Amino acid sequence: MDTQYMRQLVERAQRGDREAFGRLVEQFAPTVLRIVHRRLRDVAEAEEISQEVFICAMRKLHQLRSPERFPGWLRQIAARMSLNRVTRRSRDLLCDPDRIGAARAVPSEMLDGMVRCEEASQLRSCLDGMREMDRRTLIAFYFEGQSLKQMSDDFDSPVGTIKRRLHTARRRLRDKLSTAY
Repeated sequence: MDTQYMRQLVERAQRGDREAFGRLVEQFAPTVLRIVHRRLRDVAEAEEISQEVFICAMRKLHQLRSPERFPGWLRQIAARMSLNRVTRRSRDLLCDPDRIGAARAVPSEMLDGMVRCEEASQLRSCLDGMREMDRRTLIAFYFEGQSLKQMSDDFDSPVGTIKRRLHTARRRLRDKLSTAY
């Protein structure tokens, strides 16, 4: 795709032109699917996540300041979302009681899995009990994989403020985890 034409499509899509966004999806769908499939190694799941990538891109397209960077920006979203799925999938496998009961793992591996599951449960519980801003900041950075710049845009705050919030939220979470358990 010609760079100038792609830039025009991105600018039109940023103004709400769904047809322009549809053309971008047609153009970049194979690339996104390839990136996601490379990480997930499951065609059906890769197709599902690819759709989610484009939904996310459509929602956040207004944040893209340089339309010519659309391909790289989209690839970052695809990589981050597929990595999130891999992480979530492995956590789900570890915490699913049916799978633990059916596993033919070495007892020490099963124990390690149960400990990780319990730690994840404790972490979720502590996160739920935190202040809204602290929780949103930690989730955006660690679970959604947002960069400081993306968080700066989302929270409408300077990057320095985001760094301070992350530092403070991590300290509060550490204190909460140490006193709660």
